Amino acid sequence: MRRTFTPEFKAKLVLALLKEEKSAGQLAAAHDVHPTMLYRWRDAALAGLPSLFSDHAAQQHAAQQAAHDQLTQQLYAEIGRLTTDLNWLKKKLQI
Repeated sequence: MRRTFTPEFKAKLVLALLKEEKSAGQLAAAHDVHPTMLYRWRDAALAGLPSLFSDHAAQQHAAQQAAHDQLTQQLYAEIGRLTTDLNWLKKKLQI
């Protein structure tokens, strides 16, 4: 069975690795993780750092949020329409 680690756990270990107070082997042994995984997490974190400081990432997130909000609004409108139709049908069937 494959183990999964939380993002918080990964971030904690990457920060400890970047501080260089302990070697990757020591950190890996202390937290029961293979050293290769630590290096992969470190590389992923370092690769993602520039996007944290770019406006493009913020614009992309805002666009995704706007699309999500629009979809949510459409779905609520559809639910309202279907509820109205269902209530009308129930009323008609009672006669």
